Amino acid sequence: MKRRLAALVLAGLMVSVATTASAQRGWTMLGQREVTDRADHDVIAVSAERGTFKQIKLSVQRASVDFQRVVVHFGNGDSQEVGMKNTIRAGSETRAIDIDGKDRVIKSVEFWYDANTRRGRQATVRLLGKH
Repeated sequence: MKRRLAALVLAGLMVSVATTASAQRGWTMLGQREVTDRADHDVIAVSAERGTFKQIKLSVQRASVDFQRVVVHFGNGDSQEVGMKNTIRAGSETRAIDIDGKDRVIKSVEFWYDANTRRGRQATVRLLGKH
């Protein structure tokens, strides 16, 4: 009985990992920041060697984050403001955000937020890009 239960739990975990991996296909992690309730503004720097991207999204882990504003800064000095006033729960992510123009190398993504964390705890915000 215990072996059967253990086998079912293991099978469930394997399906969960496979589903998460397939959902992330084509997305590259560009960087991440640990955020707390003490700050309200942060930047994720992106190396130019990562290349150009057509879409980005933000993934949130450990605690929910209320995003008020997101600005994508490009290597050529241009920027793109993203209309986003969403609460992203822990374990969730934003919609895919289209990058305007062609051949846009992302230099950084700046975001203003309110982290819903308890004192001393952090949330992780990850930036993902798709070519």
